[in-house]
Amino acid sequence: MGDGRAPVPCRQCVPRSDIMTDTATPYTRSRLVIEGFYYLTAAFFFVYLFVYYWTAEGGPVLLALTLVPISFILFTLEELRNKGCYPRLPMVANYLIATVYIISSIAVAVYMYTEYFEIGTVRAGSWNTADLAMGTLMVALVMEYARKRYLALFYLNVILIVYAVYGAVVPGMFNHPGLSWERIASAMSVEMSTGVFSSLPQLALTLIGAFLLVLSALRAFGCVESLLKGSTQIAVRSPHALPQSAVLGSMAVGTVSGSGAANAITVGSATIPAMIGAGMPPVTAAAIETASSLGGQLMPPVMGIAAFLMAEFLGVSYFDVVARGYAPAIIYYVGVSVSVYLLSMRHRARLDAVVAETMRWTDWTNIAAFVAVVGGLIGLMAALHLAPMFSALYVFLAVGGALLAAHVMAIAWTRSWTWRALAAPLGRFVDNFASMTSDLTLLLATLSIMTGALVITGVPTKIGAILIAAAGVNLASMAIVAFFFGALLGTGLPPAPTYIITALVIVPPMIRVGVDPWVVHFFAFFLAVWGELTPPTSVAAAITAKIANAPFMQTLFHAIEICIALFVLMAGVFTRPELVLEPGFAQIGAMLLLATVTIGISFSIQARFSDRPAIDVPLRLVLAAIAMVVLFHPDQRVAALACIPVGLFVAYWVLRRRHA
Repeated sequence: MGDGRAPVPCRQCVPRSDIMTDTATPYTRSRLVIEGFYYLTAAFFFVYLFVYYWTAEGGPVLLALTLVPISFILFTLEELRNKGCYPRLPMVANYLIATVYIISSIAVAVYMYTEYFEIGTVRAGSWNTADLAMGTLMVALVMEYARKRYLALFYLNVILIVYAVYGAVVPGMFNHPGLSWERIASAMSVEMSTGVFSSLPQLALTLIGAFLLVLSALRAFGCVESLLKGSTQIAVRSPHALPQSAVLGSMAVGTVSGSGAANAITVGSATIPAMIGAGMPPVTAAAIETASSLGGQLMPPVMGIAAFLMAEFLGVSYFDVVARGYAPAIIYYVGVSVSVYLLSMRHRARLDAVVAETMRWTDWTNIAAFVAVVGGLIGLMAALHLAPMFSALYVFLAVGGALLAAHVMAIAWTRSWTWRALAAPLGRFVDNFASMTSDLTLLLATLSIMTGALVITGVPTKIGAILIAAAGVNLASMAIVAFFFGALLGTGLPPAPTYIITALVIVPPMIRVGVDPWVVHFFAFFLAVWGELTPPTSVAAAITAKIANAPFMQTLFHAIEICIALFVLMAGVFTRPELVLEPGFAQIGAMLLLATVTIGISFSIQARFSDRPAIDVPLRLVLAAIAMVVLFHPDQRVAALACIPVGLFVAYWVLRRRHA
């Protein structure tokens, strides 16, 4: 650490017995206080949100005014109990700084809660000094969160704020008269339409938070671990099933996580070592898990943050997005599964390294709970047309209650009854829920600063004009320009901000030239997911490369080869718009065509049709060209007929492999 002190251990590394002994050191006593304060705050956070989900009392604006500051308290305590807010400083300094942060957050929460009516009505448009001071203080705290967690977003926000104030010195079409610091402060805080209390953090606390209730319950009671155990049952049945278990496990976890990085660390920690032990090269094993995990942001019913944002932008129910999201997710995982199969054939993973884990009745109960969650969410939203937030709440109550009952039965069965054993999953649940929801709330508050600065300076309109001028009214040219614009954003930003900026910039001009809003927004959504893999940054690839002890850039480029379905989706949403326009039979037809394209391109990249390169390469190029006909030909009958030679190529490869 550079100051001569021993490193601060993480909370998982400190045995509870060490903390609770009578001879505890001042350090362990302080950790006990921090843990207690954290769990009290987390419990308050959960109870407050649960009451809101049940009653909707006060509305989402008051909810954000109260809980955005509480989210920062949870973030501060989480940092403090793990490694310290500022590891380079002495712990005493960390405690003092954290105390200032917590007191400031409490002051903002109390002030905003008590002055809510006056700020929104009586003093709207003419806020007093106290209003602006408290709002600016919350903006500063959120910016500090961004500096510690998302440095690229922090720099982007600083640049945009400076540009908003000093736009008069910028030459060209981006010149503007400049805004006052007071106008910036109000736009980022008390105006509520933009800034840290706006619709994005409200979305994190309401709709997304309700789904995180379900995910936290599944994690707390070990459902994810049971899913991974179940995947080993599949892996032992075929030499090619081991890599496919990574695909299946990531797809299953992705239905309730919506995060590529979360999938990578959850599933990859089990599947990557198993694949390497079975003979798969470390780079290939890491790339397979990266590609499989990335689909977590595509897989309904809990898609990535960008899917919730899409519903907000379009002004539709989240289920409208989910209903259209299944076909692209299936196409994606078909492509990944085919590529993984071809890779497993090439590397001939050995079966003897795979050992099936023993499944207990609790594991089967957990898997049943997982199936009930997916089925319940879809059934309540689709069949009963229940609002997504209430659907998630009712599923949480039903499945969470069943899991708790099963946990009590397991304790009674093993005769290991203690209060600590009984409360352990409840503590994990509160911890998981508070940590994930508060972190997401602060992230979306950070993105709200960014979107607010963009909107009040008119940047999206100006970039949209440049986009139209550069590409004219040619849709293909606009899509290519938009792709490179989104890819550039994705090199430094997570998927959610990439989607927001892309949607703000490219959606209006494309809609003006006649493109359906669903098509444009799904294109922006796929582009944001692709941003997770754009070189040189990728959180999912960094995680899997670390687990596999493989080179990061090699892992990243191998994963891009496996994720070819994303490129098919980005083009296919324009050439086969039926994929997302309306759920139904037309969607199935477009899905089958694009799945054929994905399979054809995957074979052209990964398969070998001859041992002689002079024959193999031309055959693969011909296959890729035929797949392009299926993708781009405007006549669906011609596209459907072109599927036949794709199938013949695949059949030839299969017969050749069997003969060999």
